[in-house]
Amino acid sequence: MNKLLLISLWALATSSFTGDLNNHKIAAPKEIKQTKVEVELTKDPVRALYDEMHLAGTIKWEAFEEAMQGYNQLNPKNKNIITIIDFTLPSTEKRMYVLDLKGKKMLYHSLVSHGRNSGEKFATSFSNKHGSFQSSLGFYFAEETYMGGNGYSLRLDGLEKGINDQARPRAVVVHGADYASANVIKSTGRLGRSYGCPALPREVTKPIINTIKGGSLMYIYAGNKQYLASTKMIKKGPVLTDNKTLIATQHDEVETGSGKATLN
Repeated sequence: MNKLLLISLWALATSSFTGDLNNHKIAAPKEIKQTKVEVELTKDPVRALYDEMHLAGTIKWEAFEEAMQGYNQLNPKNKNIITIIDFTLPSTEKRMYVLDLKGKKMLYHSLVSHGRNSGEKFATSFSNKHGSFQSSLGFYFAEETYMGGNGYSLRLDGLEKGINDQARPRAVVVHGADYASANVIKSTGRLGRSYGCPALPREVTKPIINTIKGGSLMYIYAGNKQYLASTKMIKKGPVLTDNKTLIATQHDEVETGSGKATLN
């Protein structure tokens, strides 16, 4: 009798439960949609700034991203301005960019020379050594102005030990030069070269110096594997470019795109 009662109750309970399942459909999960504001908040802020400044096609993303890594670590006195020099480009092209990060616009886009022993049309080797007459890669503070043999000039402090920290003792400065002009390119097929200074066309020297002086950051980029392996500023692997570039360490010979280059 008890067994019969239990079986009857169990049958009634399962019948009721099955009915409830049939009468109530399980709702499908709702699609989660992000608003435009939410998408912007999740976007890399450096990439967002690059896009907002419309720099694609003008400045290589790798050069800008690396420059901003240094900017975020070095805390420059003049935080509104950053200068990028791209030595993956030939000297016949405008390869200095002065950017207003606060106003989110490019202020200057100029020709700039490299050191005479860094290469001909392309800068392919770099040194921190006195007497090398080569350019140095990496991060600098653009500091005080002075009147020198090349006229109105701007001293640079190299911020990376063993890479460019001899810039001030070597008198690597921003200055104007007659050889840094489009006329020289027309006559020789390349820009004139310096003793290691980023030399500018005379007509833009003063306004550029007055814009970047007082502690703004400058980054000289070359997509260089040796630099990227040595610097403490860039937190990612090497960025390879079409141009093979070198950074000076000891008296070694290495292959470049156009032959051998000596590292001093």
